[in-house]
Amino acid sequence: MQTAENSSSQSPSCAQVLMHLLRQYDVDTVFGIPGVHTIELYRGLPGSGLTHITPRHEQGAAFMADGYARACGKPGVCFLITGPGVTNAATAMAQAYSDSIPMLVISAVNRREDLGMGRGRLHELPRQQDVSRGFCVWQHALTTAEQLPETLARAFQVMRTGRPGPVHIEIPIDLFPAPMPGKLDDYRAAPAPSQPGASSEAVVTASKWLASAKSPVILLGGGAQHCGKTATELAEKLAAPVFESLAAKGIVDENHPLCGGANLSFDCVRERVESADVVLAVATELAETDRNLVRDNYRFHGKLIRVDIDPAQLVCNAQPDLAICADANATLHALAANVPDAGDGRRQSSAAEVESLLHTCRSEWWPGSEERLPWVQALRDALPTDGILVTDSTQLAYNTNHALPLHQARSHLTCTTGYGTLGFALPAAIGAALASSRPVIGLIGDGGIMFTLGELAAAVEQKLALPILVWNNSGYGEIRDFMDEAAVEQEGVNLHAPDFVALARAFGAEGCRIDRPEQLSAAVAEAFARKGPTLIEITAP
Repeated sequence: MQTAENSSSQSPSCAQVLMHLLRQYDVDTVFGIPGVHTIELYRGLPGSGLTHITPRHEQGAAFMADGYARACGKPGVCFLITGPGVTNAATAMAQAYSDSIPMLVISAVNRREDLGMGRGRLHELPRQQDVSRGFCVWQHALTTAEQLPETLARAFQVMRTGRPGPVHIEIPIDLFPAPMPGKLDDYRAAPAPSQPGASSEAVVTASKWLASAKSPVILLGGGAQHCGKTATELAEKLAAPVFESLAAKGIVDENHPLCGGANLSFDCVRERVESADVVLAVATELAETDRNLVRDNYRFHGKLIRVDIDPAQLVCNAQPDLAICADANATLHALAANVPDAGDGRRQSSAAEVESLLHTCRSEWWPGSEERLPWVQALRDALPTDGILVTDSTQLAYNTNHALPLHQARSHLTCTTGYGTLGFALPAAIGAALASSRPVIGLIGDGGIMFTLGELAAAVEQKLALPILVWNNSGYGEIRDFMDEAAVEQEGVNLHAPDFVALARAFGAEGCRIDRPEQLSAAVAEAFARKGPTLIEITAP
């Protein structure tokens, strides 16, 4: 077998060049399930320096890649087989597309001579690229092995500039073993591009408006993950309250006196934002999912400045008075350097206003929130200050969105925004734990975990000290509540739940069951001390 070590004296294969280039692009981990069509792809893996993680379903592979990318900022990478590998991963890819998460999906496709012929080949999927076209930011199908370096270069440029998302590269199975010219060391990654900066005219105008504002507000979206320090600096100089979308939660430390957290869904915050004389909205869609499904768009009565790397987003959901298509962090840095300091008096006044707003938000929480608040407080105590919380669509997570403060970027990995699928939290938490040395906790419902329960086996194999909290409310509790509110008879929402503790132990994980908030901290601490995952079933009140 030819390996990366002995390939210097032989022509490397397309698969070997692929693995070599992935390392050149700083990829260290790939997620995938080998299949008969990808045997030759996997021939290039030994000696490449890449760590391969095997999930139990391709949807789990893409969710792991998603969690990996969210936790560290680098693209998550998946290897998929032809046909069912692509369709199985489709839901997770669509979630990543909705949330602008960089993901590189490399899939096999049938031999070139069979493409489009309908010959009934194994895993044959007519027009396979059409399956992922609606949730990829770029796609390409190789027709020759020699196209690989340029294709990868383009893929990484797309993921590193503009609005990121999944990129799908198809490689016909007859190209994996195809010889490539030269030696492996001849192949190098393309340099990372510089990010576009705001024009001087835009900076001057925005700075003038912000400096003269009496009641400015800053809104941060998920595209501002790299902007925590500069956003905080600008907020302090302006004495401006900062509010975050759900995807931006934690970018500014939510214990900071000017941070109003991810509370854009509440009327008191809406009123404050709409009445501001200048609003600076950074890397946010201003979408209903930023506001936890409050459908009505904000109506901005003052000037609206929007900053986004994607020009289309600059006019999405709200027309700005000033649109700045540029890197968010560079723009915030330029603004902070050009506005005068508002002074301690205004900062103290704004901090008092934020504290009052947060108090009012609690009075607006939806029914059932107060009885779950002790669990939120217990989770706050259990999660280390630098911890990462990965949440699924489940009732307790909707409360942590607002009531659990987080303190740094990439601390809140959630599928409750955007596409809103179920089953995200378990595999995404695995990906996050593999990407970061920070402690990770997953939170998922008894309904959601059944989508991806098999991925516990992957966490066991990787010996991840990973607490997975299962909020067991005996079914789809949120939908049950909505049915009651709409006077619709409950149907399909009250589910039989398995013995999750026994299932966890069957996988080789640890399991325990708790029913009081004061039990949570000890259970999580014990989970972090183990060499393997722990499923902590919470009996919902």
